[in-house]
Amino acid sequence: MSKKRYPRLFGILPFLGMLLLSGCNWTLLDPKGQVGIEQKNLILIAIGLMLLVVIPVIIMTLVFAWKYRASNTAATYTPDWSHSTKIEAAVWIIPILIIIVLGYVTYKSTHKLDPYRPLDSDVKPVQIDVVALDWKWLFIYPEQGIATVNKIVFPANTPVNFRVTSDAVMNSFFIPGLGGQIYAMAGMTTKLHLIANENGEFDGISANYSGAGFTGMKFKATATSQADFDAWVAQVKASPKKLDKAEYDALAKPSENNPVALYSEASPDTFQLIVDKYEGMNRGRPSHEEAGSKDLATTKGVESSMQPAAGAEE
Repeated sequence: MSKKRYPRLFGILPFLGMLLLSGCNWTLLDPKGQVGIEQKNLILIAIGLMLLVVIPVIIMTLVFAWKYRASNTAATYTPDWSHSTKIEAAVWIIPILIIIVLGYVTYKSTHKLDPYRPLDSDVKPVQIDVVALDWKWLFIYPEQGIATVNKIVFPANTPVNFRVTSDAVMNSFFIPGLGGQIYAMAGMTTKLHLIANENGEFDGISANYSGAGFTGMKFKATATSQADFDAWVAQVKASPKKLDKAEYDALAKPSENNPVALYSEASPDTFQLIVDKYEGMNRGRPSHEEAGSKDLATTKGVESSMQPAAGAEE
């Protein structure tokens, strides 16, 4: 390649880079929830601290390569050089200080952003139970007695407490615009606490590959005013669908690209019943009955559909 082509090549590379970057999504760096903002700040602080080492190293590499090139006869030539106290101090002290600062910031943020830690707020939180199915999301509002598929609505500036489990393979519940993800696992309950700082519609996804319908396992999360949320709950309560035994059995079957569905009735015990199906997987955990809970046989609607998994009696 001739020397004249190098400037032209370097002019094309930034353009190609811009084309590639145009397909990127900045959601993680432009969150609309307080948890996401705190996580973004942690990412930027960590990157900034690491760049304190990376940028000087890159600059020194270029400067040294130019200064000590073979054609520069004026450069100092010291073939017997072996030690510099100043360099040793710099390459040890600076990284150690950066690691100390980064460790402190990370430790503090890790505890502050613990997904199990309820958010500080004077507003009563909204409880939403999340069940990962093949390949759709079931959302249960135990306090409102309703349920939805692939859609959740909640008031802005109100904490949302998620309880998450799976009635299928392991999955991951993720709303990038509001905060981090949490795993959904059969027989287990994980927790996630989020809040939206403003009204808006946010994309929710499965962040863990779960089979053929994984790419279509998406949902919408909408933050509204309290009045709009109350109106939406009333709309769902007017739906003719009810999350009873037959409906849940049909919903739990593998299916792809499911549309939004609204259920006017859903037992608040549905989530725990789904978790308890897999008691045989958790030998050390007391059963629902042993914990002093009410008799599951009296639960309305879905109790007969939530039979223990094979081997749970063993």
